[in-house]
Amino acid sequence: MQHLSSSSSSLNISTKRTAGSGGEAKSIFTGSPKLVLTTFSNNRTRRRRKEGGGRARALAADRNNSVDKAVLQIERKQQQPRSIDTLRKEALGQLSSTTISTKGTELTGKKFAGFIAVPSQAQANSRSFIAEYCRNINHGSQAAFSFGGILLAASLVKIKNVLDTPSRTYVQGENTVGNEYDAWTKEEILEYYWGEHIHLGYYNDDDLAKGAGTLLGHKVKDFIEAKEDFVDEMFKFSKAEKSKVTSVLDVGCGIGGASRRLASVCVGSGAQVTGITLSQEQAKRANDLAKSQNIPNAKFEVMDALNMSFADNSFDLVWACESGEHMPDKKKYVEEMMRVLKPGGSLVLATWCQRETPPELTKVEKSQLQFLYDEWAHPYFISIQEYGRLVEACNPGAAVTLDDWTKQTIVSWRHSIWAGVYDPLPVFTRPKIWYKTLRDIICLERMQRAFKRKLMVYGMMRVVKK
Repeated sequence: MQHLSSSSSSLNISTKRTAGSGGEAKSIFTGSPKLVLTTFSNNRTRRRRKEGGGRARALAADRNNSVDKAVLQIERKQQQPRSIDTLRKEALGQLSSTTISTKGTELTGKKFAGFIAVPSQAQANSRSFIAEYCRNINHGSQAAFSFGGILLAASLVKIKNVLDTPSRTYVQGENTVGNEYDAWTKEEILEYYWGEHIHLGYYNDDDLAKGAGTLLGHKVKDFIEAKEDFVDEMFKFSKAEKSKVTSVLDVGCGIGGASRRLASVCVGSGAQVTGITLSQEQAKRANDLAKSQNIPNAKFEVMDALNMSFADNSFDLVWACESGEHMPDKKKYVEEMMRVLKPGGSLVLATWCQRETPPELTKVEKSQLQFLYDEWAHPYFISIQEYGRLVEACNPGAAVTLDDWTKQTIVSWRHSIWAGVYDPLPVFTRPKIWYKTLRDIICLERMQRAFKRKLMVYGMMRVVKK
C-alpha cells in the first residue's frame, strides 16, 4: 500500500474475481490511485443495495403469503358449519384461533347514543369490524336513546292527531258562533293583533311588489292599516253614492270597526249606521268604542241575521263583510238582506267562498274544507257564483256584479301570524291561551294554503235591488 501511495500517478486498476479453492482474488492495478478507490467504493454500494432490495422483497412476499394463508384459513373456516356458541364467541372476539390482526383498526369512529355513527375507513375495511362493533356498543345508552326516540315519535304523532282534529265545530241551535266570539272578545288577543276590524286586509299591487304581508316585509304595510284600506275599497266597490246614503246596516259587525269607519269616513255623519251581531260581548265592546271615539251615528245590537226585526225596505246600503261564512242557511241570509234593502239600494258582500263546481270536489278537498268548517264554527261555504244565483232567485232582474279579491287579500293570513311573531309578549304572558292561539295559527296557515290552491276564493258581490 505504501507503493500505491507513492508510485506513479498513472496507475490503473483492474480487478477480476475468479473461483478457486480458497476463493482468492487476483488484481491487476493500472491508472491513478483516486480512481481506484472511487471505483471500489461504488461497486460495494451497488452490491449492498442489490442485497438490501432482495431482502425487502423477500420480507414483503413472506408477509403477503402469511396474510393470504390467514385469509384462506378464515374463508375455509367460514364455509364450515359452526355452532351457536362458536358464533357468539366470534362476535365477542374471544376466539383464540389465528385471525388477521386488528391492530390499528380499533373503533375510532364518532359515537352517538352508544352506536358507531361514522365508522373510520379502517373499520369499514376490517374483517373483524362486526366483532369489534359489538364489543364496543354501550348497550345502556343505546337502550335509553332508543326508548327516548320512540317516546318522542309517539308524542309527536299524538300532538299532530290532536291538532288535526277540529275543536270548535258549529252546532245548530246552540249559538256556537256567538259563544266563540264572546270568548275571543273577552280574551282581547284578537283585538290586539287584528285591531277593531275582524276581517282581512287589502293590499294593492304596489304593496305586494314591496313584499307587504311577508315575514321580512310585514312592516311595509301595517296589518291594521290594511284592514282600514279594505273598508275603503269595499265601499268603492259598492258604488253607493255617498250623498244618497242615509241609513246603513252592517250584518255581522264584529266589534264594529267597519261600521264606525263607514259612519265617520266613508258615508259620514249624515248617515245612521247600525251593526248587528250574535255576540253579546261584541255588541257591548262596539258600543263602548263608538262612545269613546265620539261617533254617535253608529249603534250596535244583538240580532239574528236570519230573522231580523227591521221592516222591509229599511236601508239604503246593506253591508256584509265576512259574515256569510257563519250562516247555516245561505239562502235565508241573502233573502233577509234583500228584504230590508230599499229598492235601488245597494247590497255589498265580501265573504270566504269555496270554489265553484263542477269539477266536483275531490276527497282530499272535502277533507280540507271540513277542517276549516269545524275549526272556526263554519257550517259550510258556497261559491260566489252561488251567492249570485241566490240573489237572482229572490230578486229577479237585480243587477249583480261578482269579483274575486283573493290576490288583494291572501297575504293577510300570514301577515297576522308575522304580527304575532314580532310581538309575542301578549300571548307569552297568558299561558291559558297558548293552546288556543296555537290552534288559531295552524288554521290561519291552512286557510292561506286553501286560498293559494284555489280551493277557496275571496268572493265579492255588488247588488242593486230592483
